[in-house]
Amino acid sequence: MAAAGPVAVEPQSGAVFLNFPYDRQFVPLYLAYIAGVCSFGLTPRVALELPGGARRLDRIVELILGCRYSFHDLSRVELDLRRPGTPRMNMPFELGLTVMASYHNPKHHTWCVFEKDYRRALKSLGDLAGSDVYSHDGRPAGVLREIANALVAEHRQPEMRQLLAVYHDVETGVPTVLKKRGAKSCFEAAVFRDLVYTAQKAATTRVGTA
Repeated sequence: MAAAGPVAVEPQSGAVFLNFPYDRQFVPLYLAYIAGVCSFGLTPRVALELPGGARRLDRIVELILGCRYSFHDLSRVELDLRRPGTPRMNMPFELGLTVMASYHNPKHHTWCVFEKDYRRALKSLGDLAGSDVYSHDGRPAGVLREIANALVAEHRQPEMRQLLAVYHDVETGVPTVLKKRGAKSCFEAAVFRDLVYTAQKAATTRVGTA
């Protein structure tokens, strides 16, 4: 008997699926994605929120399709230096899932590719030729700038100084969140949700609700 596929999901207009590596070096950009998305009045979603299990892949697709946008950061698609040296494929794999899934309902889901340098993406994924690639230079400020470019059609349009202020509030709040959760990593489900709450609260103060 064939396994059931992901169920049809009605996209949430304010949700953004974030696809990026879960490692310590990426934390500053991770915080920038959370801060940037929340500054626009949207809600970040990530796969680490999902429990494990046999149908995890289906649940990831359902999560993606339940979001209005998805941001895919390919800046860490590189060889892992630990033996055996292997490329990191989770990010392009989830991008591929998103592209195929969005063909069923293209008007309800917009996917965006982010890179340190757009030329890297065009070299590693030649099929992206003709698609916009948002280059963030590997810096939090670059991520915030390119999120603003990707979300230019959204009603709320925070200025760069406001985006940076929200980012600073989230970054400053990390030790408190980790201590509260007894966690050593930012890449835990409960920590992620607390960081989103911190960013939403900061966005209300720094940007407003209009």
